[in-house]
Amino acid sequence: MMPNVKLTTNPIDASELSFDDFKTIVIKDYKIAFESRQASLLGRKEVLTGKAKFGIFGDGKEVPQIAMAKAFKNGDWRSGYYRDQTFAFATGICTLKEFFAQLYANPSVEADPASAGRQMNCHFATRSINEDGSWKNLTEIKNCSSDIAPTGGQMARLVGLAYASKLYRQNPELSYLKNFSVDGNEVAFGTIGNASTSEGVFFEAINAAGVLQIPMAMSIWDDAYGISVPAKYQTTKEDISEILKGFQRDENAAGYEIYKVRGWDYPALCEIYQRAIDVCRTEHVPVLIHVTEVTQPQGHSTSGSHERYKDKARLEWEREYDCILQMRKWMIESAIATEEEVAELEATAKKLVRETQREAWNEFLATIKIEKDQVIAMINSIAKGNQSLLKIAGQLAGTPDALRKEVISAARKTLRLTLQNPSSERSELLNWYASQSALNIDRYNSKLFTDGKESPFLVRTVNAEYNEDSRMVDGRELLNACFDANFSRDERLVAFGEDLGAIGDVNQGFAGLQAKYGDLRITDTGIREMTIVGQGIGLALRGLRPIAEIQYLDYLLYALNILSDDLASLSYRTKAGQKAPVIIRTRGHRLEGVWHSGSPIGMILGSLRGLHICVPRNMTQAAGMYNTLFRSDEPALVIECLNGYRLKEKLPENVGAYTVPLGKAEVLRQGIDITVVSYGSTLRIVEEAAEELAQFGISVEIIDPQTLLPFDKDHLCAQSLSKTNKLLVVDEDVPGGGAAFILQQILEEQNGYYHLDGQPKTLTAKAHRPPYGSDGDYFSKPSVDDVVETIYQMMNEHNSSKFPAIF
Repeated sequence: MMPNVKLTTNPIDASELSFDDFKTIVIKDYKIAFESRQASLLGRKEVLTGKAKFGIFGDGKEVPQIAMAKAFKNGDWRSGYYRDQTFAFATGICTLKEFFAQLYANPSVEADPASAGRQMNCHFATRSINEDGSWKNLTEIKNCSSDIAPTGGQMARLVGLAYASKLYRQNPELSYLKNFSVDGNEVAFGTIGNASTSEGVFFEAINAAGVLQIPMAMSIWDDAYGISVPAKYQTTKEDISEILKGFQRDENAAGYEIYKVRGWDYPALCEIYQRAIDVCRTEHVPVLIHVTEVTQPQGHSTSGSHERYKDKARLEWEREYDCILQMRKWMIESAIATEEEVAELEATAKKLVRETQREAWNEFLATIKIEKDQVIAMINSIAKGNQSLLKIAGQLAGTPDALRKEVISAARKTLRLTLQNPSSERSELLNWYASQSALNIDRYNSKLFTDGKESPFLVRTVNAEYNEDSRMVDGRELLNACFDANFSRDERLVAFGEDLGAIGDVNQGFAGLQAKYGDLRITDTGIREMTIVGQGIGLALRGLRPIAEIQYLDYLLYALNILSDDLASLSYRTKAGQKAPVIIRTRGHRLEGVWHSGSPIGMILGSLRGLHICVPRNMTQAAGMYNTLFRSDEPALVIECLNGYRLKEKLPENVGAYTVPLGKAEVLRQGIDITVVSYGSTLRIVEEAAEELAQFGISVEIIDPQTLLPFDKDHLCAQSLSKTNKLLVVDEDVPGGGAAFILQQILEEQNGYYHLDGQPKTLTAKAHRPPYGSDGDYFSKPSVDDVVETIYQMMNEHNSSKFPAIF
């Protein structure tokens, strides 16, 4: 068995190293680079022969990534993209065997610690948390935030990873968090391809890091193309560092240190990275390293060939200035190694990579082969001469490298064909299939949330307490008191967003708290929704408890890519190897006009599985949900009611301690004729309508699910339907939006359709956004009149003699 070893690079300190020591380090670096190249070449072959689904590799970037790895220390963080395999090898973040295990999608955390086969190759991650969800000591390991495929998406979280070092260095209250930082000395390393620097999130993040002055080290691998599109169509002046010159710091203004170095020049790369990261680490100044003249020997990916779009001169240049070839040439010319020594090293490396690949493939197939043999034997046992079943077993036996889907499919087909022929042999296969189904749920479907010991569902429910002296206050004051109590209780809490700091947010939920807790903990940001969310993700990955404010729900659109691609999938794509308990705070529903009345709930529910979606009806419920989330470790979106900040509510005596459980629906009004399910601001309209309907003798039961993800875990809605037999869902989203999800949950998940004696209905907003003004709201979103008449019509359809038609 090949050892799953880590061959890491070492720093070069010319003041202390002898020439022999220097030679040893350089030769080791060349070995890492050469092995990485062989892994790329072999990985491509594995895809083209059908063993792997798709391949994208880091060939051509080997030497600059080794130089970068030399400056990467324990406690540091990487937020990169799928070209960084040599860096991963050189830092020990990934081994060769783990690299191939991921290529084959091995669903084992032991084989592929980064993603347990859930991510395609070269998507790296380290495991930050233990199986119970508790944190590891992140200062003792080299950390890698989980990669995502969108090539600029890593930029947003990079800002937060670097910003955490600033908070750990400048806020002495955080000094007790020994497992997360050593005096803020950690650097956040970012990588990106030159073409992806054209994306908006790159510029947003670069600007944010310059404003914040944080230890962010940004490396740009510039191979002059974005797949087939050359730089002249990508970047002004065809040079990203040229157009970013205005970010260079000087004696009058803070900014960046910007460096430019060629990707095939090993000595210069080592020198530049050491100098740049020293500045970044000690001074907390962001740095940008533009690595030019990089090549891409195999083209973009296994889906095509770069010979289609690069001319002969470019291809010849790339062959000559391949970084490994240039390093090899330099080593021989500098008497670091002879031609014979290098050739022997290369031969050994080729053999090692091939043997490691074969072992990773065999380990991937080993468990499946056991399952395959079991299924073949059971099918043959059931068959008793049945040719159709023998054919299924024969086809499976004749597939030498069968995947698990083929094994399971054979079992399912056999069970279908023998449905009318029960036997002990069939029962054996049925039991086997049931046990495998549970295993496969764990392999392929588990850990959408961390589900650890700090799960929100383990937070103790504490009721709000009142006494005869409890005051009636504006909803905003209640929220403010909740935030105040929690910031006093937990030093890890930080909050940031547009207008959040000095004025305490546009609705005064944080009024006066910046003055009390300081601008490191409660902070204004620029208008940059993607990096506000990314700032939260990065901080949460490093053990802090961020509240990232998006000023209005409508503006969530400008951060949806980061929320969906990164935060929502983080636990799943690492199989609970990483967590980011960030709370996205926003406000929405009824206000005025196209841009401030948003309720895009269907969009949110469809794109943010992996976040808890909280839709409190008032600020008392919102505060209770915050109290729950502050004591747990899973990400959430909390949508406060825009028209609730100045409505009066009674202030709980335990405002920072009472909790509202997630997924716990509440009956707001008992009734016997019809069940109405709604949430957020619309509930007040439903409650008003219920009063009028009572005058017609119609008894309405009103249910507030409180959270949409999860939805009514106790099936309160179905219980209500067993009594009323009628269902109306009232929703401010477009037709078929959030209401469709709620119907699916009640009718399908809760089997509510059993209790219906008529068609369930939805009452939603119109398909367009509301025009400005009170009339715009009235004619676009459900009104009291709409609710009254819809419910009355449903009762008319049930009993027209008792409830004659209104119109």
